[in-house]
Amino acid sequence: MKIESAASAEHQQLIEIWEASVRATHDFLAESDLIELKPLILNEYFKAVSLSVAKSDDGKILGFCGVSDGNIEMLFVAPEARGQGVGASLARHVISTRGVTRVDVNEQNEQALGFYKHLGFTVIGRFPLDGQGKPYPLLHMQLE
Repeated sequence: MKIESAASAEHQQLIEIWEASVRATHDFLAESDLIELKPLILNEYFKAVSLSVAKSDDGKILGFCGVSDGNIEMLFVAPEARGQGVGASLARHVISTRGVTRVDVNEQNEQALGFYKHLGFTVIGRFPLDGQGKPYPLLHMQLE
């Protein structure tokens, strides 16, 4: 596996991984939330972060991570690549190369919460709404 900067030509593949990953892990989101978020992520959020992609040896994108101002803004792994160290590799990469020390996690996403705790992040705060003002509480986490 190799990690490199994402090219804008890869954004369509990334949004497909995002959708498949969200459907596999974010069962608390309504279908209308996914429909609303997808174009925002593709057309706005990808441009607002520094994107890294993890690729298999044959060049297939396995996952991606978006970072801004020392904060992981997005980290998604293709469902078929979960449990293979892709997410941890991406997180460690951005911690070491981009100075990441923070991440916000949906409180209902217990898998992500456990993942970040395993990497050394701890919960330092809670906000009752997500970034779109929806009632999906966010836990603010910081690297110890």
